[in-house]
Amino acid sequence: MSTYFPKAQELVDRKWFLVDATGVPVGRLSTVIADVLSGKTKPTWTPFIDTGDHVVVVNAAKAIFTGKKGTTKMYRRTTTQPGSMKEVRADVMKITFPGRIIESAVKGMLPKGPLGRAMYRKLKVYDGAEHQQSAQQPQPLTIKL
Repeated sequence: MSTYFPKAQELVDRKWFLVDATGVPVGRLSTVIADVLSGKTKPTWTPFIDTGDHVVVVNAAKAIFTGKKGTTKMYRRTTTQPGSMKEVRADVMKITFPGRIIESAVKGMLPKGPLGRAMYRKLKVYDGAEHQQSAQQPQPLTIKL
């Protein structure tokens, strides 16, 4: 039995999906998005080829944390300077940069390296209900709770 490899014509056929993050836990949302970006929802999925689709996330500010993650989860960033580690709690990050929460969660679930970066570039996150990808006519993607 031979191994299936997607053809170049199949890779061009990328779809656009629209996800509404209102009331959806961040972890469940990011796992579904990571699967769509990597192409694992398609029968033509290949581990070393980017076969995924584009995802547009709206209402990122309305995504929720379950349990005590709002007060205990920390987001850390640093520069290359000594002593430059900055920590921000999740509830403060949700107020200041709500899109970065979803971007960070999805980026951690994608492969590391050039393939993962190519998948990550297909993600667009918006804090409100307005988005700039209306010309692509994204199809709604439902998240089961």
